Amino acid sequence: MIEAVSKNFFLRVSQSKQLNKAAQKWGLRFGASQVVAGDDLETAIVKVNELNRKGLKCTLDHLGEFVSSKEEASAAADYCLRTLDAMEKSKVDSNLSVKMTQLGLDIDYQFCLENMKRIVSRAKKYGNFVRIDMEDSSRTQITLDILKELRKEYDNVGTVIQAYLYRSEKDIKDLAGVPLRLVKGAYKEPSDVAFQEKQQVNDNYLKIIKEHLLSGSYTAIASHDHTIIENVKQFVKQENIPNSQFEFQFLYGFRNELQLSLVKEGYTVRVYVPFGNDWFGYFMRRLAERPQNIGFALRGFFNK
Repeated sequence: MIEAVSKNFFLRVSQSKQLNKAAQKWGLRFGASQVVAGDDLETAIVKVNELNRKGLKCTLDHLGEFVSSKEEASAAADYCLRTLDAMEKSKVDSNLSVKMTQLGLDIDYQFCLENMKRIVSRAKKYGNFVRIDMEDSSRTQITLDILKELRKEYDNVGTVIQAYLYRSEKDIKDLAGVPLRLVKGAYKEPSDVAFQEKQQVNDNYLKIIKEHLLSGSYTAIASHDHTIIENVKQFVKQENIPNSQFEFQFLYGFRNELQLSLVKEGYTVRVYVPFGNDWFGYFMRRLAERPQNIGFALRGFFNK
């Protein structure tokens, strides 16, 4: 009961535009620096280099939410291009992750699509890959629509499918052959579109992971759940699926020892590395996911 209340609280707070705006002035406070790799690109590149030296691949994400003008969205797209340029110049091993609401998804479909084409085209030039982060269920279909348009011209773009949505099993079938990151899901969704029980989500998560792997598609399993990871390891051995067809993904700052142990076992491990001063919504969702994460906030608060 307490866990559910705390989750709902942090998810509601994550959607506060007022708190988000204030947080940009605070800097990385309340433990956020443990899960956000700095507030500028230069610092993030340094962090990626450190992770690469440990055998970890990365994906960089310039955090941003609540974009309400084309000017802001264009600026965000330009920042994505600079991030790709910086990754190429520094020769770090990292993809790029983007949120399309930051690139104008809620403003104009065609405008957002053109921003995405600019980004994916630049990444293609560098031989890099762009991951479109999935947001709440109200934006699932339009995200997949834009992905479909992009895939007509580019093969270096994929997205994320969330296991807690009822529709995800069908989406997985429709997206066979597309590189996907599979996650449980981090937004508060109503019972008419999403599973509400933890076990139901876990069961569906394993189902879509296995479905995508068996289709021969490249699969990124993004989970800190040791049970899920062990289940996947057993499944790929049983089905003779090569390690080159999948990777495990972790959020920056979480399960560091497990990340390194998987690398030593010969698995590909990628770390999702968020950065930027627009960190508040992302951090609140991390606190909502697991009550244990609140320790980050408490330690960060009392260390200030």
